[in-house]
Amino acid sequence: MGEKVAYSVEEAAQALSLGRTTVKKLIATGQLPSVRVGRRRLIPRSALEGYVNQLIEDQAPA
Repeated sequence: MGEKVAYSVEEAAQALSLGRTTVKKLIATGQLPSVRVGRRRLIPRSALEGYVNQLIEDQAPA
């Protein structure tokens, strides 16, 4: 199979080296897009990459 396309909140937190609560806050504020599948919340891999890229852009010197 290959790399995952979407991650659970726990997996996303581990991938980002953040806490689960922090990831849930990022989802709640719209900073980290996610989708609901049944009772599960999944974060697409592209959303994780986009979030990290946005952090890099925000911290780049002007």
